[in-house]
Amino acid sequence: MRSDTDIERDVKAELCFRPDIDERDIAVKVSNAVVSLTGFTRTYLDKQRAEDAVKRVAGVAGVANDIEVRLGGGDGLTDPEITRAAVQAIRSMVPAVSDCLKILVHHGHLTLEGKVQWFYLKEDAERAVRGLRGVSSVTNSISIEPAVNAGEINQRIEEALRRSAQVDAARITVDIHGSEVTLRGRVRSWPEREEAEQTAWSAPGVTRVDNEITVGFS
Repeated sequence: MRSDTDIERDVKAELCFRPDIDERDIAVKVSNAVVSLTGFTRTYLDKQRAEDAVKRVAGVAGVANDIEVRLGGGDGLTDPEITRAAVQAIRSMVPAVSDCLKILVHHGHLTLEGKVQWFYLKEDAERAVRGLRGVSSVTNSISIEPAVNAGEINQRIEEALRRSAQVDAARITVDIHGSEVTLRGRVRSWPEREEAEQTAWSAPGVTRVDNEITVGFS
Protein backbone atom coordinates (compact mmCIF):
# COMPACT_ATOMS: atom_id res chain seq x y z
CA MET A 1 0.00 0.00 0.00
CA ARG A 2 1.39 3.41 -0.97
CA SER A 3 2.02 6.02 1.70
CA ASP A 4 0.10 9.32 1.82
CA THR A 5 3.41 11.16 1.29
CA ASP A 6 4.11 9.29 -1.96
CA ILE A 7 0.56 9.81 -3.22
CA GLU A 8 0.68 13.54 -2.44
CA ARG A 9 4.00 13.89 -4.25
CA ASP A 10 2.65 12.14 -7.36
CA VAL A 11 -0.63 14.07 -7.33
CA LYS A 12 1.23 17.38 -7.30
CA ALA A 13 3.51 16.14 -10.08
CA GLU A 14 0.52 15.06 -12.18
CA LEU A 15 -1.20 18.44 -11.77
CA CYS A 16 2.03 20.20 -12.72
CA PHE A 17 2.53 17.88 -15.71
CA ARG A 18 -0.85 18.65 -17.25
CA PRO A 19 -0.59 21.63 -19.65
CA ASP A 20 -4.33 22.32 -19.40
CA ILE A 21 -4.26 22.79 -15.60
CA ASP A 22 -2.93 25.82 -13.71
CA GLU A 23 -1.91 24.14 -10.46
CA ARG A 24 -0.49 27.26 -8.79
CA ASP A 25 -3.73 28.01 -6.91
CA ILE A 26 -4.58 24.40 -6.04
CA ALA A 27 -3.63 22.87 -2.68
CA VAL A 28 -3.33 19.10 -2.16
CA LYS A 29 -3.71 17.13 1.05
CA VAL A 30 -3.80 13.33 1.43
CA SER A 31 -5.16 11.32 4.35
CA ASN A 32 -5.59 7.53 4.22
CA ALA A 33 -5.22 7.63 0.41
CA VAL A 34 -8.09 10.14 0.05
CA VAL A 35 -7.00 13.30 -1.75
CA SER A 36 -8.50 16.68 -0.79
CA LEU A 37 -8.26 19.51 -3.32
CA THR A 38 -8.75 23.12 -2.23
CA GLY A 39 -7.98 26.51 -3.76
CA PHE A 40 -9.55 27.93 -6.88
CA THR A 41 -9.69 27.75 -10.68
CA ARG A 42 -11.06 30.16 -13.26
CA THR A 43 -13.55 27.73 -14.83
CA TYR A 44 -15.68 24.78 -13.81
CA LEU A 45 -14.00 22.71 -16.52
CA ASP A 46 -10.59 23.38 -14.93
CA LYS A 47 -11.95 22.14 -11.61
CA GLN A 48 -13.08 18.90 -13.26
CA ARG A 49 -9.77 18.49 -15.08
CA ALA A 50 -7.91 18.71 -11.78
CA GLU A 51 -10.10 15.99 -10.28
CA ASP A 52 -9.67 13.75 -13.32
CA ALA A 53 -5.88 14.15 -13.12
CA VAL A 54 -5.86 13.10 -9.46
CA LYS A 55 -7.88 9.96 -10.18
CA ARG A 56 -5.18 8.74 -12.56
CA VAL A 57 -2.55 8.59 -9.80
CA ALA A 58 -1.79 5.13 -8.44
CA GLY A 59 -2.98 4.50 -4.88
CA VAL A 60 -5.72 7.16 -4.80
CA ALA A 61 -8.79 5.71 -3.10
CA GLY A 62 -11.01 8.81 -3.21
CA VAL A 63 -11.12 12.51 -4.07
CA ALA A 64 -12.76 15.39 -2.20
CA ASN A 65 -12.88 18.25 -4.68
CA ASP A 66 -13.45 21.49 -2.75
CA ILE A 67 -11.89 23.74 -5.37
CA GLU A 68 -13.75 27.04 -5.76
CA VAL A 69 -14.49 28.46 -9.19
CA ARG A 70 -13.58 32.15 -9.37
CA LEU A 71 -14.57 33.65 -12.68
CA GLY A 72 -12.23 36.19 -14.23
CA GLY A 73 -13.25 39.76 -14.83
CA GLY A 74 -13.98 39.10 -18.49
CA ASP A 75 -16.22 36.12 -17.73
CA GLY A 76 -19.01 38.03 -15.96
CA LEU A 77 -21.75 36.95 -18.37
CA THR A 78 -25.40 37.36 -17.46
CA ASP A 79 -27.53 34.32 -16.74
CA PRO A 80 -29.56 34.76 -19.98
CA GLU A 81 -26.31 34.86 -21.99
CA ILE A 82 -25.09 31.67 -20.34
CA THR A 83 -28.48 30.01 -20.92
CA ARG A 84 -28.47 30.86 -24.63
CA ALA A 85 -24.93 29.53 -25.00
CA ALA A 86 -25.88 26.32 -23.17
CA VAL A 87 -28.94 25.75 -25.37
CA GLN A 88 -26.81 26.15 -28.49
CA ALA A 89 -24.09 23.86 -27.16
CA ILE A 90 -26.54 21.07 -26.36
CA ARG A 91 -28.24 21.42 -29.74
CA SER A 92 -24.85 21.00 -31.38
CA MET A 93 -23.57 18.05 -29.28
CA VAL A 94 -26.74 16.10 -28.44
CA PRO A 95 -29.37 17.20 -30.99
CA ALA A 96 -31.40 14.00 -30.55
CA VAL A 97 -32.47 14.98 -27.03
CA SER A 98 -32.07 18.75 -27.02
CA ASP A 99 -35.83 19.29 -27.12
CA CYS A 100 -36.26 17.00 -24.09
CA LEU A 101 -33.96 19.01 -21.82
CA LYS A 102 -34.44 22.14 -19.77
CA ILE A 103 -31.63 24.50 -18.74
CA LEU A 104 -31.78 26.65 -15.61
CA VAL A 105 -29.09 29.20 -14.72
CA HIS A 106 -28.84 31.20 -11.50
CA HIS A 107 -25.77 33.32 -10.76
CA GLY A 108 -23.66 31.13 -13.04
CA HIS A 109 -24.86 27.85 -11.49
CA LEU A 110 -26.32 25.75 -14.29
CA THR A 111 -28.88 22.95 -13.79
CA LEU A 112 -29.89 20.42 -16.43
CA GLU A 113 -33.33 18.78 -16.23
CA GLY A 114 -35.27 16.38 -18.43
CA LYS A 115 -35.40 12.68 -19.35
CA VAL A 116 -33.28 10.49 -21.63
CA GLN A 117 -33.04 6.72 -22.19
CA TRP A 118 -29.26 6.32 -22.06
CA PHE A 119 -26.72 7.47 -19.48
CA TYR A 120 -24.23 8.53 -22.16
CA LEU A 121 -26.73 11.14 -23.37
CA LYS A 122 -26.92 12.55 -19.83
CA GLU A 123 -23.12 12.68 -19.74
CA ASP A 124 -22.89 14.28 -23.19
CA ALA A 125 -25.33 17.02 -22.20
CA GLU A 126 -23.23 17.90 -19.15
CA ARG A 127 -20.02 17.72 -21.16
CA ALA A 128 -21.50 20.19 -23.65
CA VAL A 129 -22.05 22.91 -21.04
CA ARG A 130 -19.40 22.54 -18.35
CA GLY A 131 -16.72 24.31 -20.38
CA LEU A 132 -18.85 27.37 -21.23
CA ARG A 133 -17.66 30.81 -20.14
CA GLY A 134 -19.42 32.09 -17.06
CA VAL A 135 -20.45 28.66 -15.71
CA SER A 136 -19.30 28.21 -12.11
CA SER A 137 -20.96 24.82 -11.41
CA VAL A 138 -23.21 22.24 -13.07
CA THR A 139 -25.96 20.15 -11.48
CA ASN A 140 -27.03 17.32 -13.75
CA SER A 141 -30.60 16.43 -12.75
CA ILE A 142 -31.44 14.64 -16.00
CA SER A 143 -33.25 11.38 -15.24
CA ILE A 144 -33.08 8.12 -17.18
CA GLU A 145 -36.21 6.24 -18.21
CA PRO A 146 -35.94 2.45 -17.74
CA ALA A 147 -36.08 0.58 -21.05
CA VAL A 148 -35.48 -3.07 -20.07
CA ASN A 149 -36.13 -5.43 -17.13
CA ALA A 150 -33.79 -6.05 -14.21
CA GLY A 151 -32.71 -9.52 -15.37
CA GLU A 152 -31.63 -8.21 -18.75
CA ILE A 153 -29.74 -5.30 -17.16
CA ASN A 154 -27.85 -7.71 -14.87
CA GLN A 155 -26.92 -10.03 -17.72
CA ARG A 156 -25.69 -7.22 -19.96
CA ILE A 157 -23.54 -5.66 -17.24
CA GLU A 158 -21.91 -8.94 -16.21
CA GLU A 159 -21.18 -9.85 -19.83
CA ALA A 160 -19.68 -6.40 -20.46
CA LEU A 161 -17.46 -6.65 -17.36
CA ARG A 162 -16.15 -10.02 -18.54
CA ARG A 163 -15.31 -8.54 -21.95
CA SER A 164 -13.43 -5.59 -20.49
CA ALA A 165 -9.63 -5.78 -20.61
CA GLN A 166 -9.41 -3.13 -17.86
CA VAL A 167 -11.58 -4.84 -15.23
CA ASP A 168 -11.15 -8.10 -13.31
CA ALA A 169 -14.79 -9.19 -13.40
CA ALA A 170 -14.17 -12.02 -10.93
CA ARG A 171 -13.57 -9.44 -8.17
CA ILE A 172 -16.85 -7.57 -8.77
CA THR A 173 -20.43 -8.47 -7.90
CA VAL A 174 -23.48 -6.87 -9.51
CA ASP A 175 -26.80 -6.49 -7.65
CA ILE A 176 -29.91 -5.20 -9.42
CA HIS A 177 -33.00 -3.70 -7.80
CA GLY A 178 -35.37 -2.59 -10.51
CA SER A 179 -33.30 -0.26 -12.66
CA GLU A 180 -30.78 0.52 -9.90
CA VAL A 181 -27.37 -1.17 -9.83
CA THR A 182 -25.03 -1.75 -6.87
CA LEU A 183 -21.41 -2.73 -7.54
CA ARG A 184 -19.32 -4.36 -4.81
CA GLY A 185 -15.85 -5.84 -4.61
CA ARG A 186 -12.23 -4.73 -4.53
CA VAL A 187 -10.10 -3.55 -7.46
CA ARG A 188 -6.48 -2.53 -7.98
CA SER A 189 -6.86 1.10 -9.00
CA TRP A 190 -9.24 4.06 -9.24
CA PRO A 191 -9.41 3.85 -13.08
CA GLU A 192 -10.48 0.20 -12.78
CA ARG A 193 -13.20 1.23 -10.32
CA GLU A 194 -14.39 3.96 -12.68
CA GLU A 195 -14.31 1.60 -15.67
CA ALA A 196 -16.58 -0.84 -13.80
CA GLU A 197 -19.00 1.99 -13.01
CA GLN A 198 -19.00 3.26 -16.60
CA THR A 199 -19.67 -0.30 -17.79
CA ALA A 200 -22.71 -0.49 -15.52
CA TRP A 201 -23.99 2.86 -16.75
CA SER A 202 -23.65 1.65 -20.35
CA ALA A 203 -26.48 -0.85 -19.92
CA PRO A 204 -29.79 0.49 -21.29
CA GLY A 205 -32.36 1.45 -18.68
CA VAL A 206 -29.98 1.91 -15.74
CA THR A 207 -31.18 4.87 -13.67
CA ARG A 208 -28.70 4.70 -10.79
CA VAL A 209 -25.34 3.11 -9.99
CA ASP A 210 -24.11 2.82 -6.38
CA ASN A 211 -20.40 2.09 -6.66
CA GLU A 212 -19.34 0.43 -3.39
CA ILE A 213 -16.16 -1.06 -4.90
CA THR A 214 -13.09 -0.35 -2.78
CA VAL A 215 -9.62 0.39 -4.14
CA GLY A 216 -6.56 -1.34 -2.77
CA PHE A 217 -4.14 -4.21 -3.09
CA SER A 218 -4.75 -7.57 -1.49
